[in-house]
Amino acid sequence: MKIMKFGGTSVGKPERMHQVKDLIIQDDSPKIVVLSALAGTTNALVQIGEALSHADKKGAKLIIDELQSHYESFYLELLGTDAGRAKALSIIQEHFEFLNIILKINFNEAINRDILAQGELLSTKLFCTLLDELFIDAVFLPAIDFMSIDENQEPELLKIEERLKAILSDYPHQKLFITQGFVCKNHRKEIDNLKRGGSDYTASLIGAAFNAEVIEIWTDIDGMHNNDPRIVDQTKPIAQLSFDEAAELAYFGAKILHPASIWPAQMYNVPVKLLNTMQPEALGTTITAEEQGQGVKAIAAKDGITAIKIKSSRMLLAYGFLRKVFEIFEKFKTPIDMITTSEVALSVTIDDETHLAELIAELEHFGVVEVDQNQSIICIVGNMVAESKGTLKDIMDAMIEYPIRMVSYGGSRHNVSLLVNTSIKNDALRTLNKSLFTFN
Repeated sequence: MKIMKFGGTSVGKPERMHQVKDLIIQDDSPKIVVLSALAGTTNALVQIGEALSHADKKGAKLIIDELQSHYESFYLELLGTDAGRAKALSIIQEHFEFLNIILKINFNEAINRDILAQGELLSTKLFCTLLDELFIDAVFLPAIDFMSIDENQEPELLKIEERLKAILSDYPHQKLFITQGFVCKNHRKEIDNLKRGGSDYTASLIGAAFNAEVIEIWTDIDGMHNNDPRIVDQTKPIAQLSFDEAAELAYFGAKILHPASIWPAQMYNVPVKLLNTMQPEALGTTITAEEQGQGVKAIAAKDGITAIKIKSSRMLLAYGFLRKVFEIFEKFKTPIDMITTSEVALSVTIDDETHLAELIAELEHFGVVEVDQNQSIICIVGNMVAESKGTLKDIMDAMIEYPIRMVSYGGSRHNVSLLVNTSIKNDALRTLNKSLFTFN
C-alpha cells in the first residue's frame, strides 16, 4: 500500500487537480490518496467561524457567498461533461446550504469544527467526481469513519488501524481510495480535526496503520530545503534526512511538513517522501531511519516565541525547584521549547501565550520574572551536529554581529538552537546560510 497526500496548492486549481489525477494513476499499486482543502478554503472557513463567534452574520454571509462563487467557477473548469458538472454542482450546493443554515442557529465550538471540515469534504467529493467522469475506479473513504482522537486530542492509532482495515476488507479487489486529511471525530463522536497541517498527520497515521510501502507528501516545493527559500536565496533541497532530523526541522519551522506527522511513520519505520506536484520528476527529500553523513544539513526558524526568565538566588538551587516550575507550565498546558539555567536564573521559551498572564502570576512566587516577546528560534540541524568538530564555532562566528538571547546545545545530537529577536531573524538566516553552506 502506498499513501499519497496532496496539499491545498496541489489541488487548488482545476488543472492541478488533473495533475494529481495523472500522478495517482501512473502505476497500478494499491494506494490511499489523502487530500487537503483547496488552497484558501480553510482560511475562509476560519474567517466564517470568527465572524459568527462575534455575531457578525452579515460578514459571515459575505465570505460564504464569495467562497461559493469560487467553487462554482472551479467545477466548470474541472469537469467536461454535463453529468459530471451536474453532480459537482449538487455537491457544492449541499455544502453551502449547510453553511447558510449555520447562519440561522446559535454558534458554538462544535459547529465551528463542522465548518472547518467542509473544505476537505468538498475537495475529495469533487475529485471523486472527476475520477468518475473519466471512468477511473476509486472508492470514496470518509475520514470520520475511521480517524479519531481521544480526550487529549491524541490520535487513537490502534483504533484507526482496526477500523480502516475492516472498511477496506469490504473492497478486496479495489486499489484506489480517496479520503480527507485533517478531518476526524473526537471522543464525544463529534466532527473534529487534527489542527493546521493535519493532512500530513492523516497520511502518516494511515501509513503507520498499514505499515505502508511509502508515505508521499506532495506539495508545491521540491522537498525540504536547507533553509527557508522565502527568505534566503540559493537554497537547495535535501536528498535524505533521518526521522530525527526531519522532526527537528518540522517542529522548528520548516513549513513543508507538519511536526506531528513524523512520529507515526517513525514508529512503524515507514519511509516518507516529500515531492513536488508541479515537478514530479524532481527527487525531493526522502526521510528514513537511516542517518547519513555528519555536520549541518539544514536551518529552520520558528517565530512567535516568548522567553520567560525566573531570577531567584534563594530558590534556584533548592531541591524540587525545577519540578515546581515545570508543574506550573503543565497546569496551563503550555509546552516549553528551550531551557537554559544559570546559578541564579532559569530561562524557558514558549510558543503559546494563551495563559501568559497566569503563568507569570504563579512564577512570581519563586522570584523576579522577566518576559521577552517577539523572539524567534533558529534551529541548525544535522546528524551529530552538536558533536561535529568545529560546527559550534562556525555557528557562533557567523552570528558574531547578532545578539543571541539563549543557546540550546547538547540537548539533542541533531540540533543546535539559538534564540534571537525576530527583527534580526531574516538577516541571521542569510548569514548562517552563507557561512555554513558555502562549501556544500
